[in-house]
Amino acid sequence: MNFVGKTAISTGAASGMGLLFAQNFAEFGGNVVMCDVNESVLDEKVKEINDKGNGKAIGVVCDVRDYVQVCNARDQAVEAFGSIDVMVNFAGGTARRMLNVGWEADFPDVPINVFDWGLDVNLKGPFYFAHAVLKQMREQNSGLIINIGSITGAEGDGRGMDYPTAKAGLMYGLTKSISQYGASHNIRCVCVSPGPVLTRSAMANMKTPMGRAAEPREIIDLILFIASEKGQFINGENIMIDGGRNAAGRNC
Repeated sequence: MNFVGKTAISTGAASGMGLLFAQNFAEFGGNVVMCDVNESVLDEKVKEINDKGNGKAIGVVCDVRDYVQVCNARDQAVEAFGSIDVMVNFAGGTARRMLNVGWEADFPDVPINVFDWGLDVNLKGPFYFAHAVLKQMREQNSGLIINIGSITGAEGDGRGMDYPTAKAGLMYGLTKSISQYGASHNIRCVCVSPGPVLTRSAMANMKTPMGRAAEPREIIDLILFIASEKGQFINGENIMIDGGRNAAGRNC
């Protein structure tokens, strides 16, 4: 794969799969705009990429819930590198876990502001970034937006309802809608929806027919393929990468 001269924005890029994608995209020669709310860790990871001397990286402190900050990230990407070729929406997580609030409570007993956070980060954040970067992609007549869904968007979750609600919106409504709009502007949109991924140890307990959770690199390899010259005919689809969990029903 070769991403020399290409620029990608990655959200949630100070850690996890957002960071791994940025590292790999740069390893193949690309420029990366790394967005995260954790400025100190973000600066450290940007420096590590630049010290390797393959692709180039800049860091932008960005809360994906704030459209002004989202537009600032877009503008910094264009100012630094001249284009936005790939946008990957990694930032997200179940609100109960991320905020450590109401984990044992029933859904109606959890403060609504907890679920507001989850819907804003997991759905409105990608929606905001799509709205912002599509202006640039339309102007350059090219681009790719990759949303990150989840098996939970297909299964549901009777406790953390914000997460499957948001992910289902990405997997079907937003991804298909962007692909329809983007078709006349040479812009693609694809959703990649993992099953359990070993970004945290608890994921090892989530069953799949293959008997294991995915390594983060397996998810990133698929995303890199979609972004590469070999993946150019993939558009408007939600691609499950879940070890067969969705195909096996709900009692695997």
